[in-house]
Amino acid sequence: MEIDRAIKESSDRRLQTKYNNAVYVIQRAFALYEFEQVAFSFNGGKDSTVLLHLLRAGYYLHKEKINYSNGNQPDCMLKCPIRTIYFECPCAFPEINSFTYETAAAYDLQLEIMRSDFKSGLESLLKEKPIKAIFLGTRIGDPNAVGQEQFSPSSTGWPPFMRVNPILDWSYRDVWAFILTCKVKYCSLYDQGYTSIGSIYDTVPNALLSTADSSSTKENFKPAYMLSDGRLERAGRAKKISSKCESTHVLSNGMDNTGAHRSSFLTASIIAVGDEILFGTAEDQIGATLCQKLYATGWQVAHIAVVQNDVDSVAEEVEQRKSRDDIVFLFGGLGPLHSDVSVAGVAKAFGVCLLALLPEGITELLHHETLPVPLIETAQVISKLRMDFPDIYIGCHRKSRAGPLIISFVGKNKIRVELAAEKLSRRFHAGAFCEFSCD
Repeated sequence: MEIDRAIKESSDRRLQTKYNNAVYVIQRAFALYEFEQVAFSFNGGKDSTVLLHLLRAGYYLHKEKINYSNGNQPDCMLKCPIRTIYFECPCAFPEINSFTYETAAAYDLQLEIMRSDFKSGLESLLKEKPIKAIFLGTRIGDPNAVGQEQFSPSSTGWPPFMRVNPILDWSYRDVWAFILTCKVKYCSLYDQGYTSIGSIYDTVPNALLSTADSSSTKENFKPAYMLSDGRLERAGRAKKISSKCESTHVLSNGMDNTGAHRSSFLTASIIAVGDEILFGTAEDQIGATLCQKLYATGWQVAHIAVVQNDVDSVAEEVEQRKSRDDIVFLFGGLGPLHSDVSVAGVAKAFGVCLLALLPEGITELLHHETLPVPLIETAQVISKLRMDFPDIYIGCHRKSRAGPLIISFVGKNKIRVELAAEKLSRRFHAGAFCEFSCD
């Protein structure tokens, strides 16, 4: 089977691992459900194109196991005539439609075209021909990926089925590594600088791939696989004009049409987390600088806020802004200290678990030549100090990334404040702290 062979012959160990994991998920699904009980949501985008060929490989390997157990030889030209759902939208690029139909014909996909809204079309489709599981090309970072796992039941209010996400943990780089390694065809728009394709009304080529020069009046673009930073995959989702076409593809495979009615400006929110700003003991200098830089690059800052170091406060602000703006910038409250609640607040806003406070590889917090006191050690001492002095607010912040850690003590009893500061200083070597701010 050419896909499986291409991956095994590749020297890309990361890609091989991603491929093996994805194929395992697919084979697991084929073991759990009858072939007639599964379907594939295809839309012509790069992610669903990758998933198509992973399905072909997974189906081949699944059948290979069955054939060997029965003493038969596997068929290397085995087709994967899986039931394939395509929601045709009038706002789709003609190239996407053409590629979808050509691909379906080339691989004998049992294409079922839906022209109604997504949810209604899916309800009628499942009512006519019951399906227990649908393969999706959803990846982490997609708007609908929050809270999903490789096997996730459909959301409340939707027809019951299992969402199977074999490439959930794949990156932009992984997707293109697979396509180029396996030499599979993909939609021609990706060769024209499009890196993430939605509708004709909200998608333009990614400006980061522009090759325009002063001697040419026509702007040219490098192909999508030349984008060096996959985090900027959706940078081409500029709202060109408003449209009457509105379709929310909840089962997204790297394409969606959400936001087609929004203004031509990309909007941003800025959230600063810091009690010291609200107390007036520190100024927010980052917010103003960020506003200037965003404005200079064509973004519109719609909202800026300062919230206290409290998980619920951070979660509430992020929850309000994440559905209104294209991007939310958050700074402050990041690290191992007791007041560093931003990560937990963001996790709560998105309804996901906080798996780790210290990701693997973050060694700066443990040992750093410019930090006289390791932050982990400081965090442990301050946490115990807060238990010993519950009547005193103890805050921590930095004025800059490379600046010293500033610890503030705020309380009504000056003697207690000074006692807490003195107890902290005794826990570290002389000269570790240059001063204390006691109010």
